[in-house]
Amino acid sequence: MQRFSVTTPQRDYDACVGRGVLSQIQDFVPPKTGKIFVLTTRDVWELHGSKFPPFDHVLYFRGGEENKRLAEVEALAEEMVQHGADRSSLLVAVGGGIVTDIGGFLAASFMRGIPVIQVPTTLLAQVDAAVGGKTGVNLVAGKNLFGAFHQPLVVLVDPQVLGTLPEREYRAGLYEIIKGGVIRDAALFEFLESHSEEVLAQQPDAVDRIIADKVRIKCEVVTADEREGDLRRILNFGHTIGHALEAETLYKRFLHGEAVAYGMHAATDLAVRVGTLDAAVGERIHRVVKMYGPIPSMDGISAQNLLGRLASDKKTIQGKVHFVLPTEIGAVRVQSGIDPTVILQSILAGFERAAAA
Repeated sequence: MQRFSVTTPQRDYDACVGRGVLSQIQDFVPPKTGKIFVLTTRDVWELHGSKFPPFDHVLYFRGGEENKRLAEVEALAEEMVQHGADRSSLLVAVGGGIVTDIGGFLAASFMRGIPVIQVPTTLLAQVDAAVGGKTGVNLVAGKNLFGAFHQPLVVLVDPQVLGTLPEREYRAGLYEIIKGGVIRDAALFEFLESHSEEVLAQQPDAVDRIIADKVRIKCEVVTADEREGDLRRILNFGHTIGHALEAETLYKRFLHGEAVAYGMHAATDLAVRVGTLDAAVGERIHRVVKMYGPIPSMDGISAQNLLGRLASDKKTIQGKVHFVLPTEIGAVRVQSGIDPTVILQSILAGFERAAAA
């Protein structure tokens, strides 16, 4: 098992990566813990529930971005009260990124905060959503606009659970790992570039390596900047336009990682247009994203509507849209004040890249 440390003013904890690590969950439950509640979905619990010791109560979330709303959190909190939850209780979130987000927010809000253990079961959640304490739900206006920072007690990442993951979900997680290579780790990017067959075939050595690398990156960035004041913003590469795409399609057409893949195409094109990135390096990024495709069709989506949605993005500050733009493989910078006409051109170019994938 590999352990990567996160140090924040709120809490220090580890993200533990290893096959079979779920069997050790009891080791991370604090003494004098009261009732333990699990938040999951029925399909995930049917697949993985037997890997855990008995818990006091299982809360079933309906799943899906369309249900990632405040009303769901309220209903889950009411159910916890009905089953005897109090300030000594512990929540264990078992599932994909939606479950880790909503579970973390439920824990942050219930009785003004109870501990949470994050147990991500999708690749995307393992390498991104479960680490870092960003929790929340969606509003009609956009994704993750209502939430809180609530760091977990521990994150348990078991690559074995990915064996039950549909191929599309697995590929969606790979896009987040590509993102990690582009923003901070050229060696990881180069591994993905040269070992796509092993990665796509889910060979254990390749999978364990890329998961550990991306978890390490996330832990380093969160430790340096817990609340996205500076460095942590680099994790939003591909997310500015990707989140707009998810909202525009009502969270029904794209998995989050797929939207990020499109967003990386658009942001890479934008970086070349504004001169932060050499065109040849941009082509490398486009090529590696394409290797792990396809991305769902963009048919019927208005580029102008996506541009309009950027004003509601969390990364828009005082009316200025902030983009994370690569400057080379392994390095990015945050830039605002870009001409909307140029942004629109890159959105349209992203459509073409996605269609060719």
